[in-house]
Amino acid sequence: MLYSGKSPAAKRADFRSALASGELLRFPGAFNPLSARLIERKGFEGVYISGAVLSADLGLPDIGLTTLTEVAGRAKQIARMTDLPAIVDADTGFGEPMNVARTVQELEDAGLAGTHIEDQVNPKRCGHLDGKQVVDEHTALQRIRAAVDARRDPNFLIMARTDIRAVDGLQAAVDRAKALVDAGADAIFPEAMATLEEFAAVRAAVDVPLLANMTEFGKSELFTVQQLADVGMNIVIWPVSLLRLAMGAAMRGLDELTENGTLTGRLGEMQHRSELYDLIDYEAYNHFDTSIFNFTIER
Repeated sequence: MLYSGKSPAAKRADFRSALASGELLRFPGAFNPLSARLIERKGFEGVYISGAVLSADLGLPDIGLTTLTEVAGRAKQIARMTDLPAIVDADTGFGEPMNVARTVQELEDAGLAGTHIEDQVNPKRCGHLDGKQVVDEHTALQRIRAAVDARRDPNFLIMARTDIRAVDGLQAAVDRAKALVDAGADAIFPEAMATLEEFAAVRAAVDVPLLANMTEFGKSELFTVQQLADVGMNIVIWPVSLLRLAMGAAMRGLDELTENGTLTGRLGEMQHRSELYDLIDYEAYNHFDTSIFNFTIER
């Protein structure tokens, strides 16, 4: 009932143990708290919270327009709904190194299991668009050092994302990944790798967990979980997939209303009311106080 009964500290400790197992962890992207609960119900290992999704949820493009307050607040709402660890996209850290430090502590307080900080210039842009720019290595390392110094729970995962592959090539990405690890990054997110061989090259260069981004319509081929496991990836995310599926269904439903004036023909595509009630655990609320929650769930 209500929120997860597992503390953020326990989620972080469990996440670290899972990473140490060497198994590939699957983190679909949640677009709201209820979808995070569904991800858990379907047996995945974690929840990813995408900056692109948080921006789109506000009707904004993914170009650094969201604020720390907006990201931390929404991430808290999502993370507290599930026993799974949740990782959130913190873009460039919302400012200078001191802002990065504050970002980490705000996200710790929000119950996240980890975050990633990227090396794009601010304002950033979507990692799979052309025309990206990255900061110099000194600035990138300052961000990660500030994040590591600021955290209070040593199990809170500080991941460094590098977008330099699309700017200066694979070798530059390998070199920067090494430097970011030396600066204290617990994990590396090499963005927009084009092939499995490129993922493997980063894997060979660093001895920390690696994240693979399987976003649709981007620079990377959509590799399978098994393919990514075979080249040594530790986490795979599908950051915007559930939002895209949901919005695609919503578009088709609105078109159906326009054309036919009813959604009768779409009932088979909908989550049934009983399935929704089961997911949000209506029964537990009913048992909590039958003098208030005195309804009956129809099956």
